[in-house]
Amino acid sequence: MSTAVAESRTEQLLKMSDAYGAHNYHPLPVVIEAGKGCYVTDVDGKRYLDMLSAYSALNFGYSHPRLLDAAKRQLEKVTLTSRAFHNDQLGPFCKELCELSGFEAVLPMNSGAEAVETAIKCARKWGYEQKKIEDGKAEIICAKGNFHGRTTTIVSFSTDAQYRKGFGPFTPGFPLVKFGDAGELERAINKNTAAFLVEPIQAESGILVPPAGYLKQVREICTKHNILFIADEIQTGLCRTGDLFAWQHDNARPDMMCLGKALGGGVVPISVIVTSKKIMSVFTPGDHGSTFGGNPFACAVAREAMKLIRSEGLDKRAREMGDYFRAKLKSTNSPAVTEIRGRGLLIGVQIKPEYGNARRFCEAFMEEGILCKDAHEDVIRFAPPLVIEKIDIDWAMDRIGPILQNARPI
Repeated sequence: MSTAVAESRTEQLLKMSDAYGAHNYHPLPVVIEAGKGCYVTDVDGKRYLDMLSAYSALNFGYSHPRLLDAAKRQLEKVTLTSRAFHNDQLGPFCKELCELSGFEAVLPMNSGAEAVETAIKCARKWGYEQKKIEDGKAEIICAKGNFHGRTTTIVSFSTDAQYRKGFGPFTPGFPLVKFGDAGELERAINKNTAAFLVEPIQAESGILVPPAGYLKQVREICTKHNILFIADEIQTGLCRTGDLFAWQHDNARPDMMCLGKALGGGVVPISVIVTSKKIMSVFTPGDHGSTFGGNPFACAVAREAMKLIRSEGLDKRAREMGDYFRAKLKSTNSPAVTEIRGRGLLIGVQIKPEYGNARRFCEAFMEEGILCKDAHEDVIRFAPPLVIEKIDIDWAMDRIGPILQNARPI
């Protein structure tokens, strides 16, 4: 009689992904089938609390009824027209996003990387047409440790060796300065500088929060030298850090902003740049575009997402729940932890080198029903949906706490 144990659905699907999928990710070995609120269920019926929320794309949690209703209504009408024609959702979407953000003009795309590429093109053309930089010489200063996406141009100004290895030659024109050092930024500016592109908080580098007042200094320097201040708020925007946008913590309004992830409510990809009419005017028909950019399906969902931001007080909730969660994490007094940092519900837990990498802890949390992700190898990133409740955080800490407290060096 055979004693072989039947494979679980999880094991079957992991093997299938390994056999037929590209190996460009190293996800935790969980296969999600369904989600509701802050919780997901895998294909074998195990329930988990999601504390990553798809890198902040799921700020509203899973299966929010208003977002699903908006999606269903639009699915029954039209999903795609391309920009060869107008559609009835794009104009209202742009108007409502301008009203929400305080900017004047919107250019929609799909992914976050596309938004950053759009910002780069816009800044360069602005530099040539409005600042009169010599043709072909425009530079955009970026911060070391940045993560703005993975296109060939964007990895050209990454300082992560893995993101660059094997993908050259690289696009020139992107000097790098230390994140959080406004003086170094000012010293790097020259006659060819068109813009400074920066994340208000560096999420992929380990939830690095710059010194208080840094963004305000950036704003002043950019104004002084007539260069554009571009804020990449793709992860930090739309209430994640406790304000609608992370630049608001310093009252440092940028000239241009990249948004994405949560804008689509975790239902559909949509990204944008928002800026002034004068800056956006550098684009003329044929300069830039996307077949799916501004499609009516994505715009309809994003319009409902913006209504939820207004009606559900997610900025206040992110502040309150973030303060509560960080306090709980600090109270563990874990020997493995050097620092707990972050803002709102974007939190990083720095692990000491002698305790191994952060993935080790993420795998242990997964076994206890909690999903999160390592950032920069030595930081545990917690970024749960903004609809999380204290009871959920308490449940999580009953499992996170002992793992952190009882950690031993490897």
